[in-house]
Amino acid sequence: MLLLQDIAVTYHNVVPAVKGISIEVPEKAVVALLGANGAGKTTTLRAISGLLNFHKASIIRGSILFDGERIDRLNATQIVQRGIVQVLEGRRLFADLTVDENLSTGAISSRDHAAVRRAYNRVMELFPLLRERRKSVAGYLSGGEQQMLAIGRGLMTNPKLLLLDEPSLGLAPFMVQQIRSIITEINASGTAVLLVEQNAQMALSIANFGYVLETGKVVLAKQAADLLLEESVRKFYLGLQEGEERSMATIRQHRPQRRWSI
Repeated sequence: MLLLQDIAVTYHNVVPAVKGISIEVPEKAVVALLGANGAGKTTTLRAISGLLNFHKASIIRGSILFDGERIDRLNATQIVQRGIVQVLEGRRLFADLTVDENLSTGAISSRDHAAVRRAYNRVMELFPLLRERRKSVAGYLSGGEQQMLAIGRGLMTNPKLLLLDEPSLGLAPFMVQQIRSIITEINASGTAVLLVEQNAQMALSIANFGYVLETGKVVLAKQAADLLLEESVRKFYLGLQEGEERSMATIRQHRPQRRWSI
């Protein structure tokens, strides 16, 4: 469904952030994109969703194909209309608007009122808490409820591909498990997911495949179950002790797999 081929991105035409990465997201799959802060994960999502211009960044090499057609030259609105939606890190809700009003903003580019109504009903089924708080002001919701609302807003255009940027960030463990279950349910209904997460345990437990980024490059690409067993990944993400060197140099010896199937 989604294919990034040798994508390179710079900020202000000077600072390299992504240095020639190639990744794939098959139809109806969940793909995890892992890496430390500054590895290039969010920049990769911005390149896909057409948001680089808002951050004074640009693609200087490579191509992005969605359903076989190039989208790296389209603007953000056109990309949403193709079926790709990004849920931003930090939720980015309209704090003074109600739950229903925030959801409405997610469908602002749609002219199919019947499809919007179906999407709204789907969100209410996925998030019963939001149904109870439909008229509540978003700024007064808990962190977990706000994350549910952010994901729900992203679903209002019935996307084929949902880009999630750190959906578990700052949430209590029990809420992380709820978000995990919700992502699984969204995917089970036919929506592909590209999941950026520092919570590798959660991400790889629901993903089909995973990529590890370091300093703008893919340094490891494997089936998710195999990544969970990878010693260097387990040490870096799941069992690193304070004071140890934070480096993924030990996994650079692996060659990323460019193509795979589920």
